[in-house]
Amino acid sequence: MSKIVVYLIRHAEAEGNFIRRFHGITDSNVTEKGKLQAQKLAERLKNVHFDVIYSSPLKRAFYTASKIAEGRNINIIVREDLIEINGGDWEDRCWDELPLLYPVEYEIWEKMPHKHCMPNGESMYELYVRAKSAFEDIVKSNIGKTICIVTHGTLIRALLTYIKGCEFEKLNEIFWQDNTAINIIEYKDGKYHLVVEGDWSHLGNELSTIAYQDWWQQFLKERGIEKQDLTIIERRESYE
Repeated sequence: MSKIVVYLIRHAEAEGNFIRRFHGITDSNVTEKGKLQAQKLAERLKNVHFDVIYSSPLKRAFYTASKIAEGRNINIIVREDLIEINGGDWEDRCWDELPLLYPVEYEIWEKMPHKHCMPNGESMYELYVRAKSAFEDIVKSNIGKTICIVTHGTLIRALLTYIKGCEFEKLNEIFWQDNTAINIIEYKDGKYHLVVEGDWSHLGNELSTIAYQDWWQQFLKERGIEKQDLTIIERRESYE
């Protein structure tokens, strides 16, 4: 079977990321910093040939995909199944409110996210099943091609458990990724190989969304990491 290369990318910074409100299916606009992030991402990927670009329908993902598509004779295919998790009652709530309003659910979100279910929304496992199905369908429809998928942070985190061959119960070991972070996956002979994971080095600290946010520093501290880690699993000249 011919090799397939997938660039799995998180959207640029949107209002919910900046003001720290839970925006799953809430369709917030890209911020000014987000526009700069998307431009940096597009510049980094300018020499990568994409046969097709897929996007979530939400504005923050479609804007990011549109910047990647600029100057290319290529259409963006919007798929509803690439949308972010449906946060139900959490939608558009301040993150600081959530542990006060939903202490049990928030504890599960933080410590055992694979068991989490959004109140009147989507469970993490439902998101995982949806993301896995969408990803498999896209990959198997594009044999021998290089494709780009622009989607969302929670969906990417859940999907990476599948791509890395982890049990879904290991979800909490998958790191959150910054806006416009790049993952590169190869698929050949029925197997996935994660070549690059969560690389946002094109942003630098000045354009990072999460580098200086308290929740991110706490997330790293809990995992014994003292500072932001831009580790790339493997870098190949052909991808740059």
